[in-house]
Amino acid sequence: MFKKYIFPFLVSFLVTFSAAFIGSSFTSQSIATWYQFLNKPSFAPPNWLFAPAWTLLYFLMALTVFLVWQKRKEIAVKTAVIFYFLQLILNALWSAIFFGLRNPALAFLEIIVLWFLILLTLIKFYKINKIAGLLLIPYLLWVSFASILNLFIWLLN
Repeated sequence: MFKKYIFPFLVSFLVTFSAAFIGSSFTSQSIATWYQFLNKPSFAPPNWLFAPAWTLLYFLMALTVFLVWQKRKEIAVKTAVIFYFLQLILNALWSAIFFGLRNPALAFLEIIVLWFLILLTLIKFYKINKIAGLLLIPYLLWVSFASILNLFIWLLN
């Protein structure tokens, strides 16, 4: 019985952390060369905090899609998973825009769309599996904070 969960569990984590890897490829190139020299608001966290925070969030995200996928015979799951993948794409795209293109203005517009997709995904997941929906709350909160930070960086630079 446990074996039937291994493959979907691994796929959930592989797909989710693939987005993390893509995003971090843009981030790592710009932290020391561009980001460190930007004017940041006083509430900007230290750079070392981002990696552990995002690792935890990606772990929770992967767990949520795994939990929802367990009910894949329900009609609502397909739509919910599509929303999950859309927000995951936008998640990686934000890093490409902010750090790769070094464009905080465009990144801010993109992160607002991302925020709404996360909220819709959270609602859809919650209707399928309450725990999965609740586990997305830290992600939504972090992206809320990141949106404010992004806005201030745009305005200060």
